[in-house]
Amino acid sequence: MTPDVGSVAEARPNILATSVPPVVAVVNQKGGVGKTTTAINLAAAMAEVGHPTLLVDLDPQANSTSGLGLDPARARLNVYHLLTGEATLEQVVQPTGVDGLTLVPSHIDLAGGELELAGMPEREALLRNALAAPPPGVELVLVDCPPSLGLLTLNALVAATSMLIPTQCEYFALEGLRHLMYTHQLVRSRLNPKLAIAGIVMTQFDARTTLAWDVLATVRRTHPHHVLETLIPRNVRISEAPSHGKSVIEYDPTCRGAAAYRALAKELLER
Repeated sequence: MTPDVGSVAEARPNILATSVPPVVAVVNQKGGVGKTTTAINLAAAMAEVGHPTLLVDLDPQANSTSGLGLDPARARLNVYHLLTGEATLEQVVQPTGVDGLTLVPSHIDLAGGELELAGMPEREALLRNALAAPPPGVELVLVDCPPSLGLLTLNALVAATSMLIPTQCEYFALEGLRHLMYTHQLVRSRLNPKLAIAGIVMTQFDARTTLAWDVLATVRRTHPHHVLETLIPRNVRISEAPSHGKSVIEYDPTCRGAAAYRALAKELLER
């Protein structure tokens, strides 16, 4: 039983087919859908195949930061300082244990800082302005958004050239997906007319269950040009990797989860 991708390749361009490093917002306002997991592992997979990637952790939970082995509390500068203009992008970027993958770390204080950001001029464009001059050599910027549609996520969507939407194979995820698509149209009409959809990637897919196939069929029917062919499986190695401060690409390079994220990177690059 193989998903039919129809005209997916024609509908969405290669995410790197731009003259400047594209910014891809990894976004879903629903928690627990594999958003941060996808941001970390896609970034690692892109770096592995020779596309230097900057991952911006815009989530106050700082899970992308800790998931790549950095202690959020130890970073002197983080994404909050970048957004407020207290630090430049060059000052905030940190190396990771993955060659070709750098990180703008986050911190729990960003949650309270969102109120301060709300009072700043051009508050929706703070991240876009901060990313105007990406570090030399970076070919792709991924932004791990918080699980909400507040000001931080809005900043990511205004800065982004496209949005990648991880969606869990459960029915509760469908309502959130409809809301997110509505938000995409609002942002395009009012703030960022160039915001594209890189794709919807189905996560935590268990091919043994009827539910997973039913949800996949529903999403494909309602969003026929956006669902990616790659399915991210339920895989214990994906779940274990963050506790070791590693992507699954590093933690277990031969597991099904690592193979799936490599396939996702390949699909996004080769369309």
